[in-house]
Amino acid sequence: MRSIFHTLLPLALVATTLAEDPWLVFEGKDGPGKGKHVVLVSGDEEYRTEEAFPMLGRLLAEKHGFKCTVLFPIDPKTGEINPNEQTNIPGVEAIDSADFLILGLRFRELPDDKMKHLVDYVESGKPLLGLRTSTHAFNYTRNKQSPYASWSFNKEGGFGRKVLGETWINHHGHHGKESCRGLTVEAAKDHPLLTGVENVWGPSDVYGITKLPDDATVLLHGQVLTGMKPDDGPVAGKKNDPMMPVAWVRKRDLGNGKTQNVICSTMGAATDFVEPGLRRFVVNSAYWACGLPVPAKLDADPVGEYKPTDFGFNAFKKGVKVADLR
Repeated sequence: MRSIFHTLLPLALVATTLAEDPWLVFEGKDGPGKGKHVVLVSGDEEYRTEEAFPMLGRLLAEKHGFKCTVLFPIDPKTGEINPNEQTNIPGVEAIDSADFLILGLRFRELPDDKMKHLVDYVESGKPLLGLRTSTHAFNYTRNKQSPYASWSFNKEGGFGRKVLGETWINHHGHHGKESCRGLTVEAAKDHPLLTGVENVWGPSDVYGITKLPDDATVLLHGQVLTGMKPDDGPVAGKKNDPMMPVAWVRKRDLGNGKTQNVICSTMGAATDFVEPGLRRFVVNSAYWACGLPVPAKLDADPVGEYKPTDFGFNAFKKGVKVADLR
């Protein structure tokens, strides 16, 4: 007869393993998103997605029912969250079961066997949302012979232009001095993604856009402001005439009559989510992308306190492990 010790030991080992996994899983509570899986992949050096994405994952899970997995760039030597680690994002296999993918990446170069999970998801035609630096999400400088090297950032194509609709061009606003107010495009005001979206503002500046594909619908324009406060006025002159798109949605043609819902916003610094507008936009995106009706009213407030770190290279919180976020 097996002892109770032998019965409990495997369970204890499983619990320990889960506790030490370098990613977060928020099991969805009751809500419209129950049964849907959202995977949020953070990995940018500047805009603190490692702080914004746990907030968004917890919000989507606890208030709307989505199961959310949040992935991080992890230093393999220390086990700490390190946005400067470009080649290691443990848990990417979770993408295989995702219904919706949210990316906050910059210049990543994952090993081919790991990158394949992300590429297979994108090419399957499932929906995704790319935020801020995801327009230049990948950059293959170590393994230029990789089958995924064509997704590298470049002015002609890469993942940004091929999938999201635009690549990195420039800082259209004065970086760190001119913030961004998101303004609804009148022709798109009734799009479900804009339901209840108000007070879109962020201290990250407006990105330059050259030309979006014909299948893109611009949802928000970015008004360049004179300073770093929500109530600052617009900059006079050509920077706002015309204004640049800061959020759009496209029906990406996959061939054989198939299309893919791709959402992109060049806003997305952790500090851009302090005001409610961009949070509501992301929650709307999860509903809409998963085929759920977007409610006229919903709770897009963070669960608990949310005070993100300002953007900046090497300004991330040092010594943090995923276990600390639990």
